[in-house]
Amino acid sequence: MGKLDGRVAIVTAGGAGIGAATVRRLAAEGAAVVVADLSGTRAGAVAESVTGKGGRAVPIKMDAADPDAVERTIALALERFGRLDIMVNNAGVAELAPMHEISIESWNRVIAVTLTGTFLGMKHAIAIMRRQGGGVIVNTASISGTAGDYGLSSYNAAKAAVINLTRSAAIENARHRIRVNCVCPGAINTRAPELLGREMADEVRRRQSAATPVGRLGEPEEIANTVLFLASDDASFITGAAIVADGGLTAHTGLPHWPTWKE
Repeated sequence: MGKLDGRVAIVTAGGAGIGAATVRRLAAEGAAVVVADLSGTRAGAVAESVTGKGGRAVPIKMDAADPDAVERTIALALERFGRLDIMVNNAGVAELAPMHEISIESWNRVIAVTLTGTFLGMKHAIAIMRRQGGGVIVNTASISGTAGDYGLSSYNAAKAAVINLTRSAAIENARHRIRVNCVCPGAINTRAPELLGREMADEVRRRQSAATPVGRLGEPEEIANTVLFLASDDASFITGAAIVADGGLTAHTGLPHWPTWKE
């Protein structure tokens, strides 16, 4: 018997990386999942990987920044599965550039997908969950929402806002039996280095691994496990939390080891 038997979830940006791992993890615990992704092809492939193992999943092409697309996605969950119990707002984009070189178009897109897309998913899910008498929302934030990164100012701003938006929604909806939390991943082994660093992707991964106290990148499945915990009844007394999953990266000051210390 799965932890999420009989429940229905939506995962945005569910076609790759953390999103795809989350879809598979929730489905493995019994949830029916709507796989929403900007790429309909990726969404379909992930949904097929679930249904091929006897699970329940349906794909939809969705731009998280498009209000109509978000509403259609929630409507699909209700049409196909009859309810919505878990909303995972995972979509986000970033641009690597110094602040003074960021165009207003790029700024607006990062904010639209990463912050406004999270708001839209929460807004429409909460309306359904209040009528149902409860539900769970898990937002993907980042350790980049807790401190600054060189060259990622728009992403830093958006992810910091996601953390506080999560808190606001949590206190507004606690009495309605809706829990709202976010997970803050550190350096995770996804395609992000290729998308941001391009020819420097391998070096980015090497440096991120070296900076992480556990000595490696996290895997998408490890973040999916955190999402599962927050979505399940195991986390029934947790709301308004920002759960850091970063291999210890933010636990230290960043100062170098003293050579006199013994391991």
